[in-house]
Parts: sequence; structure tokens; C-alpha cells
Amino acid sequence: MEANEILVAPRYRAFLSYSHKDENFAGRLHRRLESYRLPRAIVEQPTPLGPVPASLAPIFRDREELPAAVDLGEEVSRALADAASLVVLCSPAAASSRWVRKEIETFLAVAPGRPVLAVLVPDAGIDCLVQLFADRGREPIAADFNPAGDGPRFGLLKLVAGIAGVPLDALVRRDAQRRLRRVIAVTLVSLAGMVVFAAVAVVAIEARRQASVERDRAEGLVEFMLTDLRAKLEGVGRLDVLGTVNDRALAHYASQDLAALPAASIERRAHLLHLMGADDLKAGHPGQAFVKWQEAHRATAALLARAPDEPGRIFGHAQSEFWLGFAAFKRGDLATARSYIGAYRKLADRLVAIEPANPAYRQEVAYAHGNLCSVNLADARIAPAATVASCRDALRAMQEAARELPADMAEAGAVEVGNYHAWLAGALAKAGDLPGAEAEYLAQARITDELLERDPRNLEHRDTWVVTQFSLAEIEGRTGRTREAQARLTRADEAIARMRAFDPANTVWADRALRVATDLQKLKQEGE
Repeated sequence: MEANEILVAPRYRAFLSYSHKDENFAGRLHRRLESYRLPRAIVEQPTPLGPVPASLAPIFRDREELPAAVDLGEEVSRALADAASLVVLCSPAAASSRWVRKEIETFLAVAPGRPVLAVLVPDAGIDCLVQLFADRGREPIAADFNPAGDGPRFGLLKLVAGIAGVPLDALVRRDAQRRLRRVIAVTLVSLAGMVVFAAVAVVAIEARRQASVERDRAEGLVEFMLTDLRAKLEGVGRLDVLGTVNDRALAHYASQDLAALPAASIERRAHLLHLMGADDLKAGHPGQAFVKWQEAHRATAALLARAPDEPGRIFGHAQSEFWLGFAAFKRGDLATARSYIGAYRKLADRLVAIEPANPAYRQEVAYAHGNLCSVNLADARIAPAATVASCRDALRAMQEAARELPADMAEAGAVEVGNYHAWLAGALAKAGDLPGAEAEYLAQARITDELLERDPRNLEHRDTWVVTQFSLAEIEGRTGRTREAQARLTRADEAIARMRAFDPANTVWADRALRVATDLQKLKQEGE
């Protein structure tokens, strides 16, 4: 029977035989072989081994494929019979392995016409190959993965060619073309008369330069997405469009080797994950938000460990600590939230110690104070007076930080001051001081009104305005001013309807509408 008749429909493209001591190398090789895609131009062309496949998958790796086989010998023999070729990882351990020798013998017995290929693993000498095949009466095709031999790249191509039954030069050309496609700039064809090594050096240098240029352009676009474009989309409440922008920015990193990215790119990616988590939370997906914040935390922690005194690294990890603390706070785990917020506060204090005049770092300290205020408000074990004190300290810190912010950050600073007025109001209400709470909510309302006067279409500010109306209406209801509360909630309901018409998918605004309806019904019942 002809070899290609035997291999009409093999179950496995190859059987990978190796010693347990070479398991790490075997695993990497297995993944590289199964993920390799052969050139389209030669797929389905006839060869002595049958038509050229599009890929080499599946490749049998017995330690992975048969972790709990009842009869291991029978299963391995069946796999050997169903394999189109045998790949033997040659090493000192394999040369002395009874298991590897038995697999070679079995394959030669059940498939005498099929190819046998040998791989010299790194640090293995030719003597390993000799010991395994000297008495087999058949010299295998060998790929030497040692740097002094074929090397890992050419060794892989040589092995792929042997498994697929195609000429090696076809794969070499395909590999070179794939590499050159990454270089957008023309590689000075007029230098073709130079020696081969000089030409290769020019191509490599140009590839690195071009890759750097392309990365810088992409990073600039990502920076724009995370700053100017994001601020505009948030301002008009377009969470749907914002999600598309996030996906495009994240796809930029997904297409690259993260391990090879510079620190600045990893920091920017972590920042993107922070923002995407916040967007997931607004869209009603807290689980997805937590996963993104965890991944960002791992990245920023690793970066900080490499440069513990670098302000940018400290700042990035501080944001990760905050978001995980926020996640714990949202699920009611106040002890964990307090722990993360404490870590955030320490990092913020370090930033101020390094650059005392930096207003953004002073604002981080104020944020940490505000987070502690929020946790205290939610913790019934904290005395109301202590909560009021912590929230008042937070407001004072944020007001001081906001006064020092540059003009382009003044609006964001005003928003935060307004929020801190609201937190202090909540603490005062918890302590029973309703007039004091109302005064703080009105202070927030004045700030929000000023922001809306400058930017009436900003739906983030409008949403803050709505929440403030809820709080003021609640105090008015509790102090007997039912009509004022109803009128205030009616205005808030009208504002929410306009907001939802612009972005119906916003679940936060849907909750706001439900809150208005519930509060109005309650006031109506109380009035009756």
C-alpha cells in the first residue's frame, strides 16, 4: 500500500514522543506546531504524504491527551497507528527513556512508510540522536533547535516542512514575507547588491524603527481616546459609543506581545482597564468591572515592584487600589474596602512627599479622605460624629487641592468639591443635623448649576444635578415640606426623561427614573 493511501485520513498529523524531563520544551513546541498556518498558496497541493493541510493540528502529545487512560499502552499504540508522522524529542533523558524507545519501535512497526522526524532539544548533542536511532535501520529527518545548529526559528520551519511533506524553501520564503510585511517603509531596494548580512541588518533596523513609529502613533491615538474623546463622550452620556472606543483601544494591546510592551504602554493599558471597569459598572455589569480592575491591579503592582520610587508607577497602582476598594464597597464588604482605601491613602501620601507642589497628587490625598468618608457613611459601627469629622476633613482637603489645580483641571476640581459637599451632607443627615445637611446639598447644587450654565449639554453634570434633587427632596419631605419635595422630584423626572431619550441603554438613569417614581408615590401617600 502506498504511503499516501495509508494517510488519507489520519487522526493526528503527528505523534510527539518525549521524556518527562523535557515536558516544558515539549509543551511549547506542541503549541507552536498546532498554531502554525501553512501558506495558502500551497494548501491542498499533492505531496507524497497527501494534500498539504492548512494547519498541523491535531498533534498527539500523550502526557496531555491521556491523563487518565485505563490502559496507557493500548491507547498510545492506537494513537501511534493513527498518526501521520512521529516526532521524537532527542535529549539525554530521552536517549535513556524506555518509554520513548518503545514508542519509536511501535511506530516503526505499525507505520513503516510514514516519516520519522527528530528534534534536538536545546543543550542536547548529536549523540542523543545516534543513541535513539543507530540501530533502527532508518535515519530520521533532524531539526536542531540549538543556537549553534538550526536554531529555534529555522528548526521549527524544518520540522513543519517534514510533517507537512512540503519543500523547506517554501516555508522559509513564507516566514520571511510575513516578517517583512510588518515593515511599512520600503527597505531601500537599491542596496540589493550589498552582501546578504548587511541587507538583513538594514531590514532589522528599519523594522525596529518602523515598529517604534507605529507604536508611538497608536499610543498617541489611545491617549486621545482616554482623554479628550472620552471626556466628550462621557459629557453627552454616550456609554454605547464609549464602549466601542474602549474595545478599539483594548484591541490595540491585544494584538501585541504584552511582555514586550514598554512600561508606559502597560501603564496606559492598566488605565484603560480602570476606565472600562467603571463603564461596565455604569452599564450594570459589576462582575465584568471587577475582573478588569483585578487585571489592572496585577499589572500596576508588577510595574511598581520594578521601580518603587517612580511617581508614575505609584500613581498607577494607587488607582488600582482605589478601584478594588470601590468594588468591595459596592458589594458591601466594608472591611476589605477600608483595607484597599488605606493602601490607596499611603500611596497618595508618598506622591505628595515626592512632589509636594504637584496639585494632582494633593488631590489624590483628598480623594483618599473622601473614600474613607464614604466607607464610614456606610458603616453602622462608626459613630456619626466621627463620620462627620472625616467627611469635613475630606471636603477641606479637596477644596484646598482644587484651588491649586491648573485652569484645564478646574472643572473637574469643581465637580469633586461638589461631591464632597454631598458626602458631608450625608454624614450630617446621619447625625440628625438636617439643616446642616440641606446647606451642604445646596452648596453642591450651586456648583452644579454653574457647571451646567457653562455646558448645558453635559449629561454627567445633569446626572449629578438629578441626584442632588433626590437628596434635597428627601430632606424637604422629612421636614414637612411635601409640596416643595414633589415639585423638585417632578423637575428631576423631566430631566431624567430627556437623558434617557438620548441614551436608553444607560441602566443608571433607568434606576434614577424608578427612584423618582417611588419617592413621588411615597410623598403622595404621606400627603393623603
